[in-house]
Amino acid sequence: MGKNLIALVCGLAFGLGLLLSGMSDPAKVLGFLDVTGLWSPTLALVMIGALSTATPAYLLARRRNRSLLDTVLQLPTTSGLDRRLLAGSALFGIGWGMVGICPGPALVLLGSGSLQGTLFLLAMLAGMWLFQRWSLRGQVR
Repeated sequence: MGKNLIALVCGLAFGLGLLLSGMSDPAKVLGFLDVTGLWSPTLALVMIGALSTATPAYLLARRRNRSLLDTVLQLPTTSGLDRRLLAGSALFGIGWGMVGICPGPALVLLGSGSLQGTLFLLAMLAGMWLFQRWSLRGQVR
């Protein structure tokens, strides 16, 4: 129960951070991506803040086998680029650039009753389902 409560508090803190920073507003994200128009550096500042927090935590985690909540850490084991990583990154970037939403803000928007967030989340889940079906098809052969 304690781990679930900590996960809930962390999720709420993340969502609150998205709301306070304005990163749950697709227009703000698109304003950052519009480098030839009315460019807004807000997202860059949020990213710098996130990296300054996450980098020391990641460096600490790399030296440990278990998390602070005593669960097994599942850190990436490869650092190479492959076709799946590049294709997934490209699809993520295209989707993000088209609508200004990624998974975290989509959940915040869903909680606010936003139709745009709901549609994005449904499309994301459909894409995940299609990818899983496609991956399993390749393993059957």
